[in-house]
Amino acid sequence: MKTRGFEIVSRYQGKGLHLPQRQTKHAAGYDFECAEDFLLPSIWRYNFIRLFRLIQNEHQLTSDDLKRADNTLKPFLVPTGIKAYMQPNEVLILAERSSNPLKKGLILPNGIGVIDADYYNNTDNEGEIFVQLINYGPRDRIIRKGERIAQGIFMPYLTVDNESKITNKRSGSFGSTGL
Repeated sequence: MKTRGFEIVSRYQGKGLHLPQRQTKHAAGYDFECAEDFLLPSIWRYNFIRLFRLIQNEHQLTSDDLKRADNTLKPFLVPTGIKAYMQPNEVLILAERSSNPLKKGLILPNGIGVIDADYYNNTDNEGEIFVQLINYGPRDRIIRKGERIAQGIFMPYLTVDNESKITNKRSGSFGSTGL
């Protein structure tokens, strides 16, 4: 019986991807690589400085201003081509690589990513793990195929006493368990 591990999703089979691995004997995290060359634009290329000026000068923001901000101030989903299987009481935490902000100007805007056990083989994307990234550096950044972009740590989790029975099932990928 398989306990926990990684697989390559079908759309990347035969494309030379590496399964995540630890780099040293005592490393907690498994390094995830980018599945293909990926252009990550600098946040400074977006026209949100205008929005900041309006806010700073206490101007009313129009619905167009807010819509533009909502559409452009988002992280990019960088593909890994990897899915993870684990026990029902475990979670895979995606964490920042310590070199990303310091050396590359890249950050995980959500702090950590939470990959639930039932994300594996979901109907929307086969459970492919994507890493949300923002490039806060002044230049666009090309992340090369095989470049390490995050680390994953398997962990058990606890539930509360007297939790009501949960009957909801995952219906897709990102945000599919939300309302």
